[in-house]
Amino acid sequence: MMVFTNIKRIHTFITVVNSGSFTKAAEQLFISKAMVSVHIKSLEDSLNVPLLIRNSRGFIMTEAGELLYNDFQNIFSDIYSSLGNVVEKHNSLTGHLRISSTVEFGDAFLIPLIGKFCHIHPELNISFHADSSLNKLVNEKIDLAVRLGTLDDSALKSRKLGCFSIMIVCSATWLAQNPLSSLEDLKTAPWIANSNLKTPNQWTLRNGDGQAFKLKFSAKFSANSSIAIRSMVQSNLGIAILPEWVIKEQLQDGEFVTLFPDWRLPKQDISVVFTGDHRVRRHCRSLIDYLVENSHF
Repeated sequence: MMVFTNIKRIHTFITVVNSGSFTKAAEQLFISKAMVSVHIKSLEDSLNVPLLIRNSRGFIMTEAGELLYNDFQNIFSDIYSSLGNVVEKHNSLTGHLRISSTVEFGDAFLIPLIGKFCHIHPELNISFHADSSLNKLVNEKIDLAVRLGTLDDSALKSRKLGCFSIMIVCSATWLAQNPLSSLEDLKTAPWIANSNLKTPNQWTLRNGDGQAFKLKFSAKFSANSSIAIRSMVQSNLGIAILPEWVIKEQLQDGEFVTLFPDWRLPKQDISVVFTGDHRVRRHCRSLIDYLVENSHF
C-alpha cells in the first residue's frame, strides 16, 4: 500500500516541477494547493530527504529531488503513453491534442490543416494555443508546436515542414518622404523590429553574385507579432522585415514596397517541434506526419 501511496506523491512532485509552481500543479491535479504541499512533505518524510527548497521565486530542487525527477519523469511519460495507446481505437484517433503556433501562421495555414485532419478523425479533440514560446511545450504539456525561423539548440525534437521568404519593406508613402539611395542608408533608417527574434537587428543580405552585406541597425520600434509590425509599417513608421505571405496583399496593391530587391535575406524554416521520442502518442505522431505530408509552403 505504501508503494502506491508514494507513486501518487511522486506524481504530484513531478507535476509541481513540470508546471513550475504548487498552484499550477494543484489546478492540473484537481486538488488543493494545501494538498499538494502535504503530498510533497509526506514524500520527503517517507524518503527522509528534502526534495524541494522554497524561495522567494518559487522553489529549487535539491540533488535528491533532481535524481528522483530524472528517474520518474520518463516512467510516468511511458505510463501515460501506454494508457493512451490502449484507449485509442484501431482505426480512429481519440484523445486530446494541444497545439501551439503564432496567431498569424495559425490563422493562415495551420488551423485549416488541423481542420482537415479533424474531419478525418472526428473523435479527436484539439486545443490551439496562440504563442511563440517553446517553454509551454514542457511546462504546460503542449503536445506539439509549429515554429518559424531558426530553432535554438535544445532537447526538443523537430521536423521541417517547409520554408518561406522574408523581405525588407516599407510603405510607399514612407519611401516617398524618405528616399534611400544605398544599402548603407538602411543602417540609419527607423526600423520596426520583431522582438520574438534573438537578434532582430542583425541580418546578412546576399545578391545574385553571392556578395554579402552585413546589416546591423538600432530599432526605433518593436512588436512581437508580424500583424502588429505590418500595421506599424502601414502607419508609415519605418522599415521592417516581414514574411512574404504576411504582406502579399500590400505588395500586390502597391501599398508596400520591397527595398533593394536584388539583395535577398535567407529563407526561414517552418518546423513542427515536440518533446517526445519513442513515447510520442499515436495521435500526435499521426498529426505530425499529416502536417509533413500536406504542408505546401
